[in-house]
Amino acid sequence: MDAIRRLGVGLAALGRPAYINVGSAGELPPGRSVEAMREATWSVLDSAYAAGVRWVDAARSYGRAEEFLGGWLAARAPEGVRVSSKWGYAYVAEWKTDAKVHEVKEHSLARFKTQYEETRNLLGVHLAVYQVHSLTDESPLFQDLRLQEALAQLAGEGVRVGFSTSGPRQADTIRHAMGLEVAGQRLFSTVQSTWNVLETSAGDALREAHEDGLHVLLKEVLANGRLAVRPPSEVQDLASKHHAGPDAVALAAALSRPWADTVLIGAVSPPQLQANLAATEVRLDEGDLEELAGLNVPAERYWAERSALSWT
Repeated sequence: MDAIRRLGVGLAALGRPAYINVGSAGELPPGRSVEAMREATWSVLDSAYAAGVRWVDAARSYGRAEEFLGGWLAARAPEGVRVSSKWGYAYVAEWKTDAKVHEVKEHSLARFKTQYEETRNLLGVHLAVYQVHSLTDESPLFQDLRLQEALAQLAGEGVRVGFSTSGPRQADTIRHAMGLEVAGQRLFSTVQSTWNVLETSAGDALREAHEDGLHVLLKEVLANGRLAVRPPSEVQDLASKHHAGPDAVALAAALSRPWADTVLIGAVSPPQLQANLAATEVRLDEGDLEELAGLNVPAERYWAERSALSWT
């Protein structure tokens, strides 16, 4: 498959005025008003579509991301765009960058029903994949048969059911969720997980998921911007070798995984997007990949460092 068609745009940092991405502040519109962020979202989507990107990922907790995306879809009527979104977290920051709490998690049948209706109202028939947001082994979903049955009914509406993962035990969650069945049919057909050259712990489980027929999406491939803004010297050296940015090298590493069906990028401006898209021209050899493999850190350490990032 053409590399550009394996890329998708994630709207986590565009649908709300604050997120934990490093290095995006200078790329976002001054003031970050609702209208300015809508315009920024449309600009990125326009640029991505023109480049050949056909996957867009949102979530109920990404502020007004679904609203912005729905408006763009209605205005542009683009062909061939696949939309994935997520339920389970609610955005509660009221468009404040300094809110003490930005999102609240709840994996309940009531939350699913409410948020699915909201998502459908905003995205309509464009919704192709609906995912449980940040599923963990502790999620009540694994014991809630009514919730599982409600999710399974989405297939009748032409919507694939998936889940995303976060945290140091992603691999355990992926394998656990792959075994869920409703009426003899596997519940989930997509999985979206964090994978980057610093955090590779879910790699084997994601490969297994891909081989078992699930569509695998990778998120946080730039480690929330850290690999682009303050990359390890190894990444910077490879960037110089390939005449590209460190962000392109990190994305190329993700694209080199044959089990990664869609690699999400979180650019917040057309220039940032174009820098990311340069990954499709980077060809990492075995030596390059071996060097990058040495950057992997223990999952517990990685997620502790991620948790320390500030919402800005």
